[in-house]
This record gives sequence, C-alpha cells and structure tokens, in this order.
Amino acid sequence: MRDLIHIRVIRSLLLAISMLFLSTASFGQVGISVSIAPPELPVYDQPICPGDDYIWTPGYWAWDGEYYWVPGTWVLAPEVGYLWTPGYWGWGGSGFLFYDGYWGPTVGFYGGIDYGFGYFGHGYEGGRWDHGHFFYNTAVNRVDANSIHNVYNTRVNENANHVSYNGGNGGINERATAQEEAAGHDRHIPPVAAQTQHAYAAHNNPQQRVSANHGTPPIAATPRPSLAAHPKELPPVERPAPPNTGSPKLDQKYQQQQNNVIAKQNQERQNLQQKQDAQHQQLAKQNASPARTQQVEQQHQQQTQQLAQRHTQQTQQMQQRQQPAGGGSHGGGGRH
Repeated sequence: MRDLIHIRVIRSLLLAISMLFLSTASFGQVGISVSIAPPELPVYDQPICPGDDYIWTPGYWAWDGEYYWVPGTWVLAPEVGYLWTPGYWGWGGSGFLFYDGYWGPTVGFYGGIDYGFGYFGHGYEGGRWDHGHFFYNTAVNRVDANSIHNVYNTRVNENANHVSYNGGNGGINERATAQEEAAGHDRHIPPVAAQTQHAYAAHNNPQQRVSANHGTPPIAATPRPSLAAHPKELPPVERPAPPNTGSPKLDQKYQQQQNNVIAKQNQERQNLQQKQDAQHQQLAKQNASPARTQQVEQQHQQQTQQLAQRHTQQTQQMQQRQQPAGGGSHGGGGRH
C-alpha cells in the first residue's frame, strides 16, 4: 500500500511538473533543419524495470550543433492509462526535423523507426494497461517477475533495423496509419521534467556526443532518468510563450510578470547552488567519509528537485492566470 501511494504521489508530481513544458520544446529538440542524417541506432541491453507502472522510453539521437545520444530509460507514466510515443527524425524536404515524443492514451506515429523493446515501428508491443495497472510483455522487456507480477509473454516478430530516421536518402519509408494520425490529434502530455533533465544530462556529457563515441555511446540506457543533484545541472529556466491576449497593454504587463518570475527563479537557483558549494567545501575540509558525502549529495538532489518542482508550479500558476478565457489544451507531438 505504501508503494502504491508513493507511486501515485510521484505521478501527481510528474503531471504537475510536465505542465511547465506545455508551450515549450523539451531540451535537445531542434527548431531548425539539420542537413546531416542522424547515426544508426546503437545496439544495447535494456535495464531491468525498476517498478510498477514504469514505461520504457527508448534512447534517441538529439542535436545541438552535433548529435549526442540520450539514453533509453524507464519513466513513471504521468497518468494511468498513458503510453509513450517516441520522438523521431524525419526528412522535411531540405533537411531532417525532429518530431517530439509525447504521452497519450494511445501510441501515435514515430516514423516507423524500430527502437526495439516493443517499439517496432508502429504501435507498442511492450505492454498494456488493464484495470489501472500496467502489464509488461516479458518477451520484449526485462522485468523481475519476483517483484512485478503484472506480466504476460507474447512473442513478437521483429525485423531488426537500426535506421534512425524516416524519409530521405536511406531512411525508413513508412507513413502514419489513420489510427496513428488520430492519436496525433488526441490529448497529449509533453515529456515530463524527469525526461527533460535526463536529456540535459546527456547533453552535458562529452562522451555521449557522436564525435567522441562514433555512434557507440558509453551510456546507452539507464534504469531511471538522470536527475539533477545541483541547480547548475538543471536545464535553463524555460521562458513561457509570449502573452497574446489581444491587448498590447495587458500583454506588456504579463510579459513583465514573466520576466520577474524568471529572474527570481534564476536567483533562487544561484543561491541554492552557492549554499551547496559551501557544503562541498566544508566536507572537503573535514575529509568526510564517502558515506557522509553520499548522504549530503542525496540531500542536495532532494533540495534541487524540490526547487524545480516549486518553480514549475509557480510558472504553471502564472500561465493559468495569464491564459485567455477558453484557451489552452495539452500539447505535444509538434514538429521542432
């Protein structure tokens, strides 16, 4: 019962945090056309599922001037009944564009890319929701049946293909079905904050870049998302979409409110970082034991995640206050 309550609390936090990203792209997703095709998908083993209702999110190549690998990882579903539609690269006529992944009640189109582990190009064969619980297909997922009992085993025929993009020269030649098109217009939740932090950690790791690993990243997958332990490891504070109420005077007022909130959040991040740096220095002077150092690092991660959650709630409340009457719905699945 305690574990069930814990999962529900985490899922509620994930949903609240994800609201921050309704009008902004997740880190690592590009708003430009890339002329270079992404590398092939690396071959890797899936970590064992860490607990009930975690959904596998496959790894992918992200871009910030060069490609870097964001490891596959298990993520707790933000809502019961929701599944993950992976992002994918697609040829846009003059270059490659990245199409965002998203959470939704059904799996949409992800370019026909064979990400493995149930994502074989169309749909999802890795598991299903049943009466509020997620059941795992152990034929394609690594699950410890001693701790997770919601399992079944259905073999799936897969034609392994490591091509990482749709269309263009050498790309996957697949198009969305009618059902996938419909799923693309259904209610969505963008990548949750844990996924955004996970992608940012990959961005900050030089060994994840294709120039260093030549298509074989040293960290291809992780059991859980890589969460920031310190404010400096968080993605930059997201700037909400500019206000557009139809009233220039009101828009100017709202824009100033946004600027004030962002400035305050950046200052609070800086203050917490300075406090944690001082604690690190104190530990070094005391020649603290590894156990004590690990304890402090766990406290720092908790402080950092609480700060990020509080800032997310602040931004969400501000956006709700500034939203025109009758507007807004869950986004996701857009092209960037």
